[in-house]
Amino acid sequence: QVAESGGGTVQAGGSLTVSCASSERAFTRYSTAWFRQAPGKEREFVAGISWSGGRTYYEDSVEGRFTISRDVAKYTVALQMTSLKPEDTAIYYCAARSYYSSEFDYTRPLEYDSWGQGTQVTVSS
Repeated sequence: QVAESGGGTVQAGGSLTVSCASSERAFTRYSTAWFRQAPGKEREFVAGISWSGGRTYYEDSVEGRFTISRDVAKYTVALQMTSLKPEDTAIYYCAARSYYSSEFDYTRPLEYDSWGQGTQVTVSS
């Protein structure tokens, strides 16, 4: 079980951090990703982090603006978003993969078996 928090409304160019938390200590060993879905669009990959935190992955349009990180002590994975644009407006979902694989496609939603309810991020122009 994972749950998102931290969404809200921000002006273009601003920053916002969304967080994914779990009450399960095992979450610290799950590869985790953030996806987003804008109205009328398919859910898309935003960023992913390996269970160790040693590898991170980003969708091209957020590379250099967004940072995904893991806090093992707090059982959380955060997505720090800077230089936000109106096109970043979407519901942001946290996804976790409870089973281990040395390699998998972080961008595929079907690779994850636990999803949060989502948190709305709105960027006004």
